[in-house]
Amino acid sequence: MVAKKIAVLGGGESGVGAALLAQAKGFDVFLSDKGSLKESYRATLRAAGIPFEEGEHTEEKILDAVEVVKSPGIPATVPLVQKLKAQGTPVISEIEFAARYTNAKLIGITGSNGKTTTTLLIYHLLKKAGLNVGLAGNVGDSFAAQVIDGSFDYYVLELSSFQLDDMVDTHLDVMVLLNITPDHLDRYGYNFQNYIDSKFRILQNAQPSDTFIYFEESQPILDELAKRNPSVNKLPISLQATPSPGGFFQNGQLTATLGDSSFQMAMTNTTLRGPHNAINTLAAVLAAKAVGIDNESITEGLKTFQNAAHRLEPAGTINDVQFINDSKATNVDSVFYALSSMEAPTIWIAGGQDKGNDYSQLDEVVSRKVKALICLGIDNQKLINYFGNKIPAIYETQQVADAVAKGLEWAKPGDAVLLSPACASFDLFKNYEDRGNQFKAAVQKLIDEV
Repeated sequence: MVAKKIAVLGGGESGVGAALLAQAKGFDVFLSDKGSLKESYRATLRAAGIPFEEGEHTEEKILDAVEVVKSPGIPATVPLVQKLKAQGTPVISEIEFAARYTNAKLIGITGSNGKTTTTLLIYHLLKKAGLNVGLAGNVGDSFAAQVIDGSFDYYVLELSSFQLDDMVDTHLDVMVLLNITPDHLDRYGYNFQNYIDSKFRILQNAQPSDTFIYFEESQPILDELAKRNPSVNKLPISLQATPSPGGFFQNGQLTATLGDSSFQMAMTNTTLRGPHNAINTLAAVLAAKAVGIDNESITEGLKTFQNAAHRLEPAGTINDVQFINDSKATNVDSVFYALSSMEAPTIWIAGGQDKGNDYSQLDEVVSRKVKALICLGIDNQKLINYFGNKIPAIYETQQVADAVAKGLEWAKPGDAVLLSPACASFDLFKNYEDRGNQFKAAVQKLIDEV
C-alpha cells in the first residue's frame, strides 16, 4: 500500500516538527520553504531522511499531497495556497495536525497582547505544581515534535490568530482570550471583524464542560460574546467589577474564584507589575485552578516566575536609575500597558518602523508618567510631530548606546529609562530581540564604566 503524502510549507520550528510527526505516523513527507532553512533544521531533516527544498515551492510536489501543513507566516492569499484550496486539499496548521495524535489536556492562549507572558506563567504554575506539561505553539519547541513520543499529560499552547485560522477540529480544554485590539489587519483585509472572528476560533470546538477565561473589559470580546453566547464554562476577569466565579484586581489584591475555592494574593508578592499583568496573572491562576492546582502551589509559582526576555525586563540600575527593556512592545497597546505599569518618572525610548500607529490613546498616560522622549529610529518624524507639544524634552538618535547615555544623563535618581518602542525594529535591527539585546548590552557597558 502506498503511503499517503503530506506536504509541509515552511521549514521553521513548526514545519520541521510537523514533518517529523508525519513521518512517524507513516506518511510520505515533503517539506518546501520559499526561503532558506536554518542549518540545524537542514541537519534534522537530512538525518530523518525527509526530502525537502528551499528557495522555491515546486507545485507538482505539493499539489499531489492529501493534506498540507502550512506555516502560520504564509498568508492564505498566496497563489499556491489558493490552488490547494480550489482543488479541495485541506490546508491546516501544525497545531491542528499535532492535536490529532495526543490525548493530553490542551490549554490554549490567544489575544492581541500578553499571550507569551500568560502562556509562560501558566506553564510555570503547572510545572511547579508537579504536572507533566509541555510548552508549544508560538513559544517553546514544536508541538508536533513533542507529540511524537507522547510524553506529556498537558500542553500549554500560545496561539496566534494565524495559527487559529488553520485549526478546524482541535479541541481545547481551557481557552484564554486576553484582549482584542486592531493588529495584523493587513492579513485580514483591513477589516477588524475578520480579525475578531479569527481570535474567536479559539472557541470553535468548546464543550459545556470546558473553561473559557476572558477579560470582560475588552469591548470587542464582550460584543462578540453577546452575539455568539457560546455554551462553555465562562470565567471573566475584571479590573472594575468583582466577578465570581472569575478573577478581579482591586486595592492591590488579586482574587480568583472557581467553584467553592477562592485564591487571593497581593500583586506586590508576584514577580509581575502593572494592570495588564494583573489580567495576565489572573488568567494564569484561573487556568491553573481549572486543571486542579491548589492555592499553595499557585502562590509558590507566582513568587518564582521569571518572564521572557524583552517584556518589561530589568536591564540594570545605574545611580538609582532603573533601565527596563520592553523591546517586544511593537504596538501602541503594548506601550500603553508598559507606561501604565511604571511607578517612577520615566524617560521613554521609542521609535522604529511605524505600523500606522495612532498615538492618541497614550495621551493621558504619557502626561502622567513621561518626562522625556528619546526617539530611536531612522524616521522619527511622526513621533516628534505628535509628542512635540506634549513631552517637555525630545531627543533623536540612531544609536542604541547614544539613547542609553542620553537616558542616564536626563534621569534623576529614582527615575526609570524604558525602551518600549511601539514600532517594528526592522529599520535599525534584525528583530525586536536584537534591539533588546543591544539595549541591554549598552546598559551593561555603562554599568561597567561607572
